[in-house]
Amino acid sequence: MTRDRLQALKAARSSEDDSADVTVDVDGNKYMEEFFEQVEEIRGSIDLIANNVEEVKKKHSAILSNPVNDPKTKEELEELMASIKKTANKVRSKLKVIEQQLEQDEIAEGSTADIRIRKTQHSTLSRKFVEVMTDYNKTQTDYRERCKGRIQRQLDIGSV
Repeated sequence: MTRDRLQALKAARSSEDDSADVTVDVDGNKYMEEFFEQVEEIRGSIDLIANNVEEVKKKHSAILSNPVNDPKTKEELEELMASIKKTANKVRSKLKVIEQQLEQDEIAEGSTADIRIRKTQHSTLSRKFVEVMTDYNKTQTDYRERCKGRIQRQLDIGSV
């Protein structure tokens, strides 16, 4: 038969001294704090690219649905694409710097918890960046195909 030992456990726990608590100094590591600021900056840039890609999709639809070419819309599209390219190059170079720093730190320090955290953050950011850029490339390819289809229809109509 089982005995209820809850009272004994509570009594033993209350009689123990709570001075054995462990405190962890999180503020002491400025390097990790700077790293996480850098991660947030990169994440913000990736989000900016994703928002710009959505705007590019809207501009593509506007251009294709409008029978008359609007130079203003095309100019806005070009500006968005230039912004995406510029931001993507910055993100790519920042991710490369983090990767190189990780490799150097791993050689010097081995595999510490900080390095594993930074590796995880780097791989997450890299994966998100690749997803956003893949979506952008798919958007460009779709637009190109839709333009080809539109031109083909115009040629078919013109030759009839």
